[in-house]
Amino acid sequence: MPNDTAVSCNNLCKMFGSFCAVDNLTFEVKRGQIFGFLGPNGSGKSTTIRMLCGLITPSSGSALVGGFNITHEAEIVRRNIGYVSQKFSLYEDLTVLENLQFYSGIYGLRGAERIERIEEGLERIDLTEQRNLFVKDLSMGVRQRLSLAAALMHHPPILFLDEPTSGVDPISRRRFWELIYELAAQGVTILITTHYMDEAEHCNRIVMIRDGKLVGNDTPAGLKKSLMPGPVILIRCDKPYEAMSALYSLPVVHDVSLYGRSLHAAVTGNKGAVEAITAALNSAGIVIEEIVPTETTLEDVFIAISSKGSEV
Repeated sequence: MPNDTAVSCNNLCKMFGSFCAVDNLTFEVKRGQIFGFLGPNGSGKSTTIRMLCGLITPSSGSALVGGFNITHEAEIVRRNIGYVSQKFSLYEDLTVLENLQFYSGIYGLRGAERIERIEEGLERIDLTEQRNLFVKDLSMGVRQRLSLAAALMHHPPILFLDEPTSGVDPISRRRFWELIYELAAQGVTILITTHYMDEAEHCNRIVMIRDGKLVGNDTPAGLKKSLMPGPVILIRCDKPYEAMSALYSLPVVHDVSLYGRSLHAAVTGNKGAVEAITAALNSAGIVIEEIVPTETTLEDVFIAISSKGSEV
């Protein structure tokens, strides 16, 4: 594995009986990248993360994490990564400090180094003064910051984050991402799964998967170009739900998504699309307030690839 590569997957597969959860994934993550995993529920994101963390064994294929084989050196892989899951791994009946003491002990830290790392972690998540609070009394956003601090006790070079901000309020999400940026600036490689498209926009590179298969591997800007067959039209109208039904019947429209009172219609080409949409909505008695081409978003891409596959 090249020195600038943190994670390398080659035809990685995972079967659960006859069900193929992950189907021949091949990709690389460069050191220091913020690398996103996107896909609908049941697409294989969390299964892939758990394989790369050495928590479950692949059915076939191979992967190196930090230069270590996830099948034959799983224990070494686990010692060299940090992992924050979408489900809290903290002990609610312990305090903030006691949780960090517990995890630092698991990672083999002792003496002065252990004390130093704990203080560093408390400072990183702004809980130095709240160290004696019980975890059960913390907000969800603060718990996730504490989970991150626990995962960083041993200064891992690679960090896996599995939907870490799910259910967290916007302010806490922003603070969590500030921590991610700080870590990436320090050279930590970060692999993250998320359902928040505004978060995904900040990844250096993204792998998109559907039904366990890789459907895109590029920068956010590159995915918008490669996975959308045509432009997107923004439509503001008085009856958005009725408009969605009318637009789905048009051959020029291959997908429609709701944005508040507005719609994004993904079309197959520029020629005649606005005119066809306008005529269809007028015919349905829908008043158009605005209809213009708009910039493609990752959410448009996500909805497009999700609608082509089956969710589990």
